Amino acid sequence: MLLRQTEGKEPKPAIKFPVRGEDSSANLALKLANELEKGFIRQRCMHSLLLESVRKLPLLRTDQTKIYKHMMWGKFRASKNRKDGKEFSDACKSLNVNEEYLSALRTQSFADFFTKAQSLVNGPSFSTHCHRKFSEILLEPGQESIPVILESALLSRVPELKGLMLNYFDVSAEASYICSHLLKNINQIQSSYVFIQRVLNSIDDYSPEKVKLIVSELNSFIIQSNPFSTPDKHDFKLINDRYLLVLNHLKSKRNKVARKMKLIACIHKAAGICIAAACSLVAITTIVLAAHTLTALVMGPAIFSLPLKHFKKQLTSFKFLRSGFLRKVGQQLDVAAKGTYILNRDFDTISSLVSRLHDEVEHDKAMIQFCLERIQDKFSLQVIKELKKSDIGFRKQVEELEEHLYLCLLTINRARALVVEEITASSREHLK
Repeated sequence: MLLRQTEGKEPKPAIKFPVRGEDSSANLALKLANELEKGFIRQRCMHSLLLESVRKLPLLRTDQTKIYKHMMWGKFRASKNRKDGKEFSDACKSLNVNEEYLSALRTQSFADFFTKAQSLVNGPSFSTHCHRKFSEILLEPGQESIPVILESALLSRVPELKGLMLNYFDVSAEASYICSHLLKNINQIQSSYVFIQRVLNSIDDYSPEKVKLIVSELNSFIIQSNPFSTPDKHDFKLINDRYLLVLNHLKSKRNKVARKMKLIACIHKAAGICIAAACSLVAITTIVLAAHTLTALVMGPAIFSLPLKHFKKQLTSFKFLRSGFLRKVGQQLDVAAKGTYILNRDFDTISSLVSRLHDEVEHDKAMIQFCLERIQDKFSLQVIKELKKSDIGFRKQVEELEEHLYLCLLTINRARALVVEEITASSREHLK
């Protein structure tokens, strides 16, 4: 066995490849290939060395083929493991999102809000409520109280920031109105599909007379307009555009405030350094004068009594050098920007769910229309059976949309409450 000696280290055995005539040549090569497959030999140099050794070994062609297969299988398994690891990571991310969604549905605040909304939806006067009134009941804090809150806040000093925050509350109120409108649409579509399912369940036999009667009763469903036609994709695009506009303005203002705060911090630091340097210079001057004349005994106290601290306080008392106001404004803008981003993502999800349900309703209406036009056709019976089967899947989609709407309404209220809380807290600190 060949050994490579290295100073200060334990000698490591070098790889010995068998020479011609040794019986163990094929076994050793296969063993090295297996080690590569298991992952013990990972360096490219070892892989190249092994390939070169296999070429030089006096092996039969079948043995060489077997070794190459072992090596290629090891590389294939390594690449497959990387791919499987990526798929597992993606699955974990998806699982985490689902867990976050389910945990949000299990919170007490969601349960309380859901109970409140359901009591309104199932109440006797729900059908007489207009969409705007229903939205105003669910919206917290109410839109009518927002101008008063902003007027009493620090933002009232800066009209531009006040207008931006007022625009944020207007957009969130409009989003709440759209969600409330969709909840009323869901209530309507659920009533329609309960009627359809009741008609389909009343069938005890599929005779031509029964099929004709069922199709005639389902004609009322075709006449109704699709509840998910409003709001349509254009309305969702408008609200998304408004959200993005407000979000960009909030980010821009927040970045400006952050830059101003950084500049003020630099000015404060520079002022502190200058004052410290001035104090050091005065001390050195006093020592030099004391070494040459006794007048320093009289001038020293007067020099050290210079109001340097008072000068620093006066320097930082200018309005444009105070960062407390900017810090409070930055916190308010940051809370509003986070809420706007979350709501914009929620509306993307709701838009896709509404679009899918709209297509499902249109598909069912087209199938019923097909039966009306071909009552005597044998395909009408198959269409009715298909409608009966698809009802369960459609109900699950409606329930999913309803959950997202309640969660979005709760998120809107939370975001608005956090911004109002930040505004009122800043106002209280300012009064102190």
